[in-house]
Amino acid sequence: MGRRALLLVLAAATACQTTGGGRLAYPPTAKVPVVEEYHGVKVADPYRWLEELDAPETRSWITRQNQLTFAFLEKIPARKKLVHRLGQLWNYERYSAPFARGGNYFYFFNPGLLPQSVLYVTQDPRTPGRVLLDPNTLSADGTVALSRIAPSLDGRLLAYSTSEAGSDWQTWRVRRVDTGEDLPDVIRWTKFTGAAWLPDGSGFFYSRFDAPEPGKEKLAVNLNQKLFFHRLGTPQEEDQLIYARPDQPQWQFSPEVTDDGRFLVITVRVGTDRRTRLYYKDLAAAQSAIVPLFDAFDAAYHFVDNEGDVFYVLTDKDAPRRRLVAVHLAKPEELATVIPEAEHTLQAVSRVGKVFLARYLKDATTQVAAYTTEGKLLGYVALPGIGTAAGFAGSRYDRETFYTFTSFLTPGTVYRLDVDSLQSEKLFAPKIPAKTEEFTTEQVFVTSKDGTQVPMFLTYRKGLVQNGQNPTLLYGYGGFNIAVTPSYSPRTIAWLELGGVYAVANLRGGSEYGEAWHQAGMLANKQNVFDDFIACAQWLIKNRYTSPQKLAIHGASNGGLLVGAVMTQRPELFAAALPAVGVMDMLRFHKFTIGWAWVAEYGSADDPAMFPVLYRYSPLHNIRDGVCYPATLVTTADHDDRVVPSHSFKFAARLQEAQGCDKPVLIRIETRAGHGAGKPTGKQIEEAADMLAFLTWALGI
Repeated sequence: MGRRALLLVLAAATACQTTGGGRLAYPPTAKVPVVEEYHGVKVADPYRWLEELDAPETRSWITRQNQLTFAFLEKIPARKKLVHRLGQLWNYERYSAPFARGGNYFYFFNPGLLPQSVLYVTQDPRTPGRVLLDPNTLSADGTVALSRIAPSLDGRLLAYSTSEAGSDWQTWRVRRVDTGEDLPDVIRWTKFTGAAWLPDGSGFFYSRFDAPEPGKEKLAVNLNQKLFFHRLGTPQEEDQLIYARPDQPQWQFSPEVTDDGRFLVITVRVGTDRRTRLYYKDLAAAQSAIVPLFDAFDAAYHFVDNEGDVFYVLTDKDAPRRRLVAVHLAKPEELATVIPEAEHTLQAVSRVGKVFLARYLKDATTQVAAYTTEGKLLGYVALPGIGTAAGFAGSRYDRETFYTFTSFLTPGTVYRLDVDSLQSEKLFAPKIPAKTEEFTTEQVFVTSKDGTQVPMFLTYRKGLVQNGQNPTLLYGYGGFNIAVTPSYSPRTIAWLELGGVYAVANLRGGSEYGEAWHQAGMLANKQNVFDDFIACAQWLIKNRYTSPQKLAIHGASNGGLLVGAVMTQRPELFAAALPAVGVMDMLRFHKFTIGWAWVAEYGSADDPAMFPVLYRYSPLHNIRDGVCYPATLVTTADHDDRVVPSHSFKFAARLQEAQGCDKPVLIRIETRAGHGAGKPTGKQIEEAADMLAFLTWALGI
């Protein structure tokens, strides 16, 4: 018997019972008298026991909530059709952009419905390769994902990391590219790190944490990351400690080895703060010291390439929209501009051959310019439309690079770019089981509460009648200096086929317009993000795309916080809400796993100046008894060790308690899954079907 069928059997007797007036009979959730004082303010936390994720009481609560949720969803008529249609929409060939190491080209491929994409290798990017690593063979249920890969510079060896059940914890291994055999090397307890090979392939640099206490792997705070060197053929216990800062437990280290093999470059981060430090170590000199290059923590510094002792660095130092500078190691205080700050945000720069490829964001869409290493503009890459281009990896020894292009109506299409001619060659265009030509995308600009112009993309069926009756799904994120750009999703296509409008708001807090845009939506300015989202909802209603009875909102992680905050501030604006893996308890987020790293973005309740700011919008703490909140489907995963699921547990419990009308409040808790990365295809389809089915019920589709 499948998991869903078993839940239905268990739920049949009681889960779908309703009280008078059609209200759902929610599983009882115990309340305990926990009160914590913050700077003279007493705050009740009656559901804190749900933070004990593996306690029998919590596991029982999860089971009973899932029984209620899945029984409700199974009764929605559209769900079975959606499962079938989403299966069709997901079933198309998908390629990643290849990248070269030595004489090998590496790329990912999924023929359609495999749980995880498979890594291939070939000697010609125009011809199919052979399987190098199939993560689908690593677990029976497809929940072991291939997290990161790092081929050696000669392409003979592949360092790769895997994660289990969506966890951020990664385990690294090394595979021979010619035979597909794994070496005995195993590296454990790593998070948020790549592998940086020495040029001779004898070993690589990486960062890791100390092993957590048994039983606390999903909750323990992650501090004191250290940088190590692993020499092939030796046990991890013998790895050489390269750099650690016990006096700075929040520092994290990202290693990179320059193309010429001379330098180890170390990017030092503190949580999610955009500002970085940049250190280096001369690998050509025995016992060389680690030298700070930029150590003031006053701006973002991203290493791009070097020419001998000259480093090229992408920075927002004195340039909120970023510039590329050259700095001589002997004179780190002198920054020579190579690519100046421009009107549009300089998102990334890569060196391929003798060319710098600069990716800009123009109103949340990609533009790519090519420059000489002296900063002379050579021209622009002709992209196939308005959308998102990604990739452009390479080294100074390459004459070609590869990229993908996508939009709301175009799946990821792979191109080869000749960097000498700047001409693109289409390598692969997916054939999708959908008539996307029936739909269109437009961009509008919305005036927010304080007069700021906020971009928003709208995608819908051609010939849409603006009569206020169109079911509309509004998506947003708004934080961590992350831009939301156009991308293709089978779930979006299924929504459009239902007659829905899909709206994507480019809120403050992201990187769409540089660091000023980011700072306008962080810390004490976080309310701007919510005001932007509310303004976008009001614009959709005013312009008769939809109405409050037909409008739903969705966001994940920081976007889940967005949905939670907006639905508690303006519940009357929305018919349905889909907060996913959200940060809902703004007073305690920093006490679990990597949550402390978000203090740079949010602030901390331990700070007397920030506590009232956080308390004012914290979704958990702003639910009011007796208010009619939108029909809500909270989604999370019991193995999420980034935004721990207790955020969603406590939010759902409090919302069920307070709901003032018969609109349902449900929580869908995925098992054997985490924050979202590496989620198997089947689980993605199930979750998408449940979310869309819920919307058909809530919006009367």
